Amino acid sequence: MGDLTREYLELLSEKYPNEPAVCSELIKLRSVLSLPKGTEHFISDLHGEYAAVRHILNNCSGVILEKVRRLFGDTLGEERCHALCSVIYYPPEALNALRERGELTDERLRETLESLRTLAETLSSKYTRGYVRRRMPEEWAFVLDELLHLQRDEDANQLRYHDALVSSVIASGAAEQVIAALAALIKRLAVERLHVVGDIFDRGSEPARIVELLMERGALDIQWGNHDILWLGAAAGSPACIFTVLRITLEYGNETTLERRYGVSLRPLVDFAGAVYGSRDKRTVIHALSVLGFKLEGQVIRRHPGYGMDDRLMLDRVDFAAGTVRLDTGAYPLTRCDFPTIDPAGDRYALTEAEAALVEEYVSAFRESQPLRRHMDFIYQNGSTYLCCNGNLLYHGCIPMTPEGQFARVRHGGKWYSGRALMDYADAVVKSAWARADAGALDMMWYLWCGRNSPFSGREFHTFERAMVADRSTWAEPRNPYFDLWESEAAVKLILTEFGLDPESGHIINGHTPVKAKKGESPVKAGGRLFIIDGGFCKAYQPTTGIAGYTLIYNSHGIRLKSHRPFEGVARVIGENADMESDSVVVESFPRRRYVSDTDEGAVIGRRIEALERLLALYRSGEMQQR
Repeated sequence: MGDLTREYLELLSEKYPNEPAVCSELIKLRSVLSLPKGTEHFISDLHGEYAAVRHILNNCSGVILEKVRRLFGDTLGEERCHALCSVIYYPPEALNALRERGELTDERLRETLESLRTLAETLSSKYTRGYVRRRMPEEWAFVLDELLHLQRDEDANQLRYHDALVSSVIASGAAEQVIAALAALIKRLAVERLHVVGDIFDRGSEPARIVELLMERGALDIQWGNHDILWLGAAAGSPACIFTVLRITLEYGNETTLERRYGVSLRPLVDFAGAVYGSRDKRTVIHALSVLGFKLEGQVIRRHPGYGMDDRLMLDRVDFAAGTVRLDTGAYPLTRCDFPTIDPAGDRYALTEAEAALVEEYVSAFRESQPLRRHMDFIYQNGSTYLCCNGNLLYHGCIPMTPEGQFARVRHGGKWYSGRALMDYADAVVKSAWARADAGALDMMWYLWCGRNSPFSGREFHTFERAMVADRSTWAEPRNPYFDLWESEAAVKLILTEFGLDPESGHIINGHTPVKAKKGESPVKAGGRLFIIDGGFCKAYQPTTGIAGYTLIYNSHGIRLKSHRPFEGVARVIGENADMESDSVVVESFPRRRYVSDTDEGAVIGRRIEALERLLALYRSGEMQQR
């Protein structure tokens, strides 16, 4: 045994000081390995659609309704099953509705408590008792624990105790609170871990409420999307990211997110537009933002010729006298020709005194917003560029590739990166930008948002054309070859191998690109090795996708893909017991059930078992003294 191993075992002995302590832990760990693998849910591209996301998390993508139908379909019937689900999803609202209809009797409360107890008991069978206990609301842990572990005996002692417990809950007026606690526990047990594969922000109106929802849930991870990177960069103090956030916020009418949720006032911007452009209307404010954004982006591009984006110095292409812009396909008229802050004969990217003051003001506002920092801290702490988990590779955007199907080589800071190394480099940049607000890292955050070889983007942004040119043919944004190669099994297996995963059994789970389901596009690519789960939670995408989001469900039996239809609101769920409609497709069934022993957690447990077995041998041989 090497000195290092001995040192580790000495440390381990502090927690397990004698043979009984080691044996007890070994018994527990070996038993855990035989439990079924927990259920993982994957969602992406939430884009501020709070109501729909909340419902997906509440109904666990339809899993709860499936369980309720299986347990109670023959006894309760379809309508009562839906009513029970409504109580699980939205306990206060559903119980209030029953009260208003005069249906919230003691009998109904008892029936609901018993049904929820049975459902929670069924779901808890995949976990240890300790695990279940830790997920109970602390104030109701005793009651829930007793309810869930009813033991039948020949004298019916436990049945009488159980009946008395339920009666006491109802008599004390605590039934509704216990029902809410049971509902929360059920939702935690139905899904062991949630994976958010990028893009919480932009487009939809309530990203801040989604973050709060995720913070309450726990047991999750986030793979940053390009919009998350944009907001992280803005909160860290990147001017180019900040003014992009401001522009997108106004374009989608989400001013409330900035002003009420994060305390960032838009008044200085409106006043600036009024003073400099002669109008305070929204269209002019967005134009002022766009011009300032073009300047800030141009400054970043000029500071970093290695980005290879000199052709995106769009202000250099403008003929101010003619009111046109020169693109590769010709000269096009501009939709607006008022540029009071630009000197055509001078440095077109130089900020005026008023612009510089505005930039300074908003950099301070974003960096000093405590609610924004709290949310971004959460996204940073729980996020990463990619994640390898239980044989699957999760990332939002892409792995930049060449048309020939090889990893594209990208140069940053004098070094070449490709494949996994490029993803690791991007991860390090985000951490540097957030931890130290390093100027170079802040510039790189803007590049990661929109750079043509950014793994978060994967396309060439035509922001200028979309803002300033009416001809939509100029708006097309060339994509990285990756988005064609994801149909190729060879390319996808190459990526899986690059990340140390089994190319024959592993999967890539990808967001970022809405699947045009209404046109027959499949979210399943490369013979089932890659899944795209951007189905359009955002209402702006739904006319294109034809659906309202995907959820991937990975449990001990296989992998299912659920496509959701638009959510019609909590009121309809409560009033009509109308759940969000979803279609489910089994994309892979396992030949045998998977257990904890088959997971990453199982591998960790296996190594811990090995260490404890060595410690036990030392105790029994007398080489290490017990305490």
